[in-house]
Amino acid sequence: MIIFALLSLMVSQLALAADKDAKVAWTKIDAGAMVVDVRTAEEFAAGHLENAINIPFEEIAVEFKKRGIAKDTSVVLYCRSGRRSGIAFDTLVSEGYTKSYNGGGFQTLSQFKKPQ
Repeated sequence: MIIFALLSLMVSQLALAADKDAKVAWTKIDAGAMVVDVRTAEEFAAGHLENAINIPFEEIAVEFKKRGIAKDTSVVLYCRSGRRSGIAFDTLVSEGYTKSYNGGGFQTLSQFKKPQ
């Protein structure tokens, strides 16, 4: 059991390391992915990505279930640095949301996207 837990943690950390690529995140967003800001309501109010919805990371699983979000929905998560979005990512994956992506930090994503 301990080995399984350690292996799961290692795989989770590898998944987090693979995510947080702004170019990949924007490719997914431009293709229609749902954008979820997992910061606090106050942080969200201070600025967020266009079309983002705010679901604090601690509430992600409950809110996705409550809103009836399909498990195959493409989702890009972000926060301030990528840590909370990583936790939200792990939560969604454990709940069966197979197309989730940790987009990383708000500033990085904001700066990467070119004005249209």
